[in-house]
Amino acid sequence: MEFSELIKARKSIRGYQQKPVPRAVIEEIIEVAKWSPSSMNTQPWHVHVITGEPLERIRQGNTENMLKGVPPKRDFPMKEAYDGIHRKRQVDIAIQLFDVMGIARDDKERRTDWVMRGFRQFDAPVSLVLTYDKYLEPAAISQFDLGALSHAIVLAAWERGLGTVINGQGIMQSAVVREHAGIPDDQNIMICIALGYPDESFVANTVKSVREDHANFVRYVGF
Repeated sequence: MEFSELIKARKSIRGYQQKPVPRAVIEEIIEVAKWSPSSMNTQPWHVHVITGEPLERIRQGNTENMLKGVPPKRDFPMKEAYDGIHRKRQVDIAIQLFDVMGIARDDKERRTDWVMRGFRQFDAPVSLVLTYDKYLEPAAISQFDLGALSHAIVLAAWERGLGTVINGQGIMQSAVVREHAGIPDDQNIMICIALGYPDESFVANTVKSVREDHANFVRYVGF
């Protein structure tokens, strides 16, 4: 697949087959993704690939904490609520998803279940947790580099018939993830990526987000 075709074809997958992903395929994906650019070649990333019982324990711990009302606690500061155009885009994709899933505005039970899917990392068979070394703080440039790695991972996975969704909810209870994945205390948890074979019967997987017109975010200077 040509790159321009690949990047436009990829979409977030939120429903997965319960089919194991071979370790060799994950290694292929990481082998490709590790060539992502990084600031001054620092390659500040660590990738923790989790499946099976440890991942189930993370799902359970995340779910229990959220249902108990334990406040989210990440390893780095993050804006918790959007407004303006950013909030509108967030709401727009939620409307698309709820429409295809048939989840009504007043259906609190199904809306809550949808939110909890995120904390369960969408029940994907594999989770890739990306971290960076704490001593790199303030780590804005390292976080930028992990974003580049994340993008490469999701594209390399899509090229191999695997779906992904970059998922912040799955690491909102960082202490749970750290405990069950055995992540060292000297690393900060940045993000996780759910990965697996798409479940074609899961209707939310038909949703593809839209992109803004260039005029809304691009300026040309000196042309």
